[in-house]
Amino acid sequence: MMEKKDRAFLIVGASGGIGSACAEALGRAGFSLALHYGKGRDRAETLAARLSEEGIRSRLVSFDVTNAAECRVKLEADIAAHGAYWGIVHSAGITRDEAFPLMTEEDWFSVISTDLNSFYNVIQPCVMPMIHLRSGGRIIAISSVSGIAGNRGQANYSAAKAGLIGACRALAVELAKRRITVNAVAPGLIDTEMAKIPEEARSEILKSIPMKRLGRADEVASLVAFLASPGAEYITRQAISINGGMI
Repeated sequence: MMEKKDRAFLIVGASGGIGSACAEALGRAGFSLALHYGKGRDRAETLAARLSEEGIRSRLVSFDVTNAAECRVKLEADIAAHGAYWGIVHSAGITRDEAFPLMTEEDWFSVISTDLNSFYNVIQPCVMPMIHLRSGGRIIAISSVSGIAGNRGQANYSAAKAGLIGACRALAVELAKRRITVNAVAPGLIDTEMAKIPEEARSEILKSIPMKRLGRADEVASLVAFLASPGAEYITRQAISINGGMI
């Protein structure tokens, strides 16, 4: 049986608000970390330095999540050098909001490629090495309330995030006998850079949230850390909402 200190988590999108919070929570829980970034190298380096100050082991990995060939090469190289990942947090995502009649092909396909296709591009090369650890494992994808309920102006984002939930549920069935759990976490509006909106629009959105505030990235990370814990080893194939009561 692997000791927790020997278990590594790949954090996809570690330079983002939710991804970095997940890295901090999982590092403090005793896991070593592979911190992925695409374009946010400075933020990833700052995160790694902050983790190091706390005695948390981490390393940086960089690749374009929309490029399947690049993902495979970079991931296989990292696994060959450091061993398989026991867990993966898939937190890659972008938005390109627009009313559907005005949505361009670029708006649609860039979001689908980054938010949904990346799940295959990243997870697929990692699954067999994870199985070969013979120590169970965790796969956690960051979906969205938009993927559960839909959201005006987000047909592309809603489709991608709903697709993530479907992919997680199917993969969970395939991997259950290997003791690898697969779950989706579906945040509502979280106070990160990605959710920066005009104050007037924010006030309107708050009316739809019974708790009358935005969520925090560390609250999402706490849920992710729980799903990575021994207490969650019987939880799989779920889409767990964290949205202040929106739905």
